[in-house]
Amino acid sequence: MQDTEVLISGGGIAGLVAAAAFGSAGRDVTIIDPAPPVTDETAQGADLRSTAFLQPSVAVLAAAGLWDRLAPYATPLQVMRIIDAGGAMSQARLTRDFDAADISDQPFGWNLPNWLLKREIAARLDQLANIRFLQGTGTAALLARDAEALVTLTDGSRIRAQLVVGADGRNSPTRTALGIGTRTLRYGQKALAFAVTHPRPHENVSTEIHRSGGPFTLVPLPDRDGKPSSAVVWMDRGPEIARLRAMTPDDFITALNTRSAGVLGPLTPATRLTEWPIISQIADRFTGPRTALIAEAAHVVPPIGAQGLNMSLADIADLVALSGDRPGEKAALDAYDRRRHPQAMARLMGIDALNRTSMLGARPLRDLRAAALGSLYAVAPVRKLLMRAGLGMR
Repeated sequence: MQDTEVLISGGGIAGLVAAAAFGSAGRDVTIIDPAPPVTDETAQGADLRSTAFLQPSVAVLAAAGLWDRLAPYATPLQVMRIIDAGGAMSQARLTRDFDAADISDQPFGWNLPNWLLKREIAARLDQLANIRFLQGTGTAALLARDAEALVTLTDGSRIRAQLVVGADGRNSPTRTALGIGTRTLRYGQKALAFAVTHPRPHENVSTEIHRSGGPFTLVPLPDRDGKPSSAVVWMDRGPEIARLRAMTPDDFITALNTRSAGVLGPLTPATRLTEWPIISQIADRFTGPRTALIAEAAHVVPPIGAQGLNMSLADIADLVALSGDRPGEKAALDAYDRRRHPQAMARLMGIDALNRTSMLGARPLRDLRAAALGSLYAVAPVRKLLMRAGLGMR
């Protein structure tokens, strides 16, 4: 049997960051995942989504020794633009810009492709002698006791840990082993994620376009082959996403440019399409004996307002800080659950409300949505409060 201070189950972005954070804090770390991270955009299984790291998350990445590696590839997000395109022909009928300069001398955040994040974070882990990354094996069983946690891996080997961190997704084996239930909200939505090029510069503006079915979001990326580029997250009801995926390439491009309201000129897909189911989900609690849940093992939210992975980094920051030199102790885990569960629940309910609003199909309700956006934006103190809340500033 092998021993480790911290065992992280799950090698997605959150699990990789958690390993770097605990490793940079001097802990002995083992991270496991059934599959190695896909670190090439063109490879099968590559995650073509992107992540906008908001201001508070950058401090977490810096403490983990990651930000210096990531910053050269990051595109700043200076303005969050919300467009209501609920009128005829999907034209923009109401546009409101939330400018980070109103509350800070820094951008709201910085955007990076997920496949690149995995490449750079995995490279950082290779630099740390106190981190072992066991690829090709996952969690088969967990026996969590007050003194220690015993984890049986899918290859039959066993690891004894002071703290097990469940970062193993919305169907978390760690959470299941602890017998922790979840509350799940389903929307009948899916999301398409891919990259596009366009003739107009994005000027570091992230644009969220609302009509019906869900938001259509354009997030700035670095130029691609000399052309301005953005990441697209296109949310809609499941049957509509299936219809879009069945289109010919030319018909899809026509639908894409109709849905984008032409805000960046004609969009041209630059990568293949990837598809993701949309739910909200939260675990009944975030801890068990010698065990903590983070990221999608703890909470899942729709991709609105760049909240998902930033919530995960807040999990990591609090868990590392509260664990100190003795990870897995009950007092620290209880404090983690008391801090993170209410915060995650509040944010989930807020995003749930925003998503349901974005799905509205009836014209009177879409008109009400546009009127509410205009009213909130018009009051400067309210506008600034919303921006600070979106950043997760404490």
